Amino acid sequence: MERRRLLQSSVAAVGALSATPLAVGAAHAVAPGRAPGDDGEALRVHIVTFDGVEELDVFGPFEVFSVAARAHPVTVKLVTGGKAAEVTHSFGTKVAAAAWSPHDADLVVVPGGGFGRRDGPGVWAEIDKGELPSALRAAHEAGVMVLGVCTGVIVLSAAGLTTGRTCTTHHLARSYLAEQGARVVDQRVVDDGDLVTAGGVSSGIDGALWLLERELGSAAATYAEAIVEFERRGTVLRTATTSP
Repeated sequence: MERRRLLQSSVAAVGALSATPLAVGAAHAVAPGRAPGDDGEALRVHIVTFDGVEELDVFGPFEVFSVAARAHPVTVKLVTGGKAAEVTHSFGTKVAAAAWSPHDADLVVVPGGGFGRRDGPGVWAEIDKGELPSALRAAHEAGVMVLGVCTGVIVLSAAGLTTGRTCTTHHLARSYLAEQGARVVDQRVVDDGDLVTAGGVSSGIDGALWLLERELGSAAATYAEAIVEFERRGTVLRTATTSP
């Protein structure tokens, strides 16, 4: 994707400006004439949220990308699969989310929640409504990268994005995902190119840090990792189809 190549080449020149992960003042010099978090060459991250979603599935990646945006070219937005709305998460957190325009994103993060409640809010309700799976399918076909977190990968399955692909999800949902045609592996993070998946709940933080490293370079990931004081676990399984 041309935007990715342009972004990666511009970020390569930024790396020398970030002396250490905690050197916030130095690292803020992202690019001449453009402040951190501006659009343009920024990595545009949209995080989907919906009723019944698991809080950490959303806010783990949100924290990582938002922290990175202080010093690197990233923008972050919470969106819904349809019209702008206030949604209520699994533990009662209420969040206002913007309507989603998939073509305005480079990366969409799809969290999970409610996999064990077939008749309640969460991934099954979103699948039954059909709007989110349809939007995800269209976005992916248009070249948008996808990060599925926890049982958010089940929504990606409903969108037809995991069939024949190597991926992971929460351990309680792996057998179901495999039955739907995915090549399921016991890994914390799996990078299958334009489809990246992370296992249960907190692994979304690892997935977000990995995508920062892959798309913006190690300095961006190290910066965010140091600020949030999080140590990544395990290794990322990269498949033969992974983009450079």
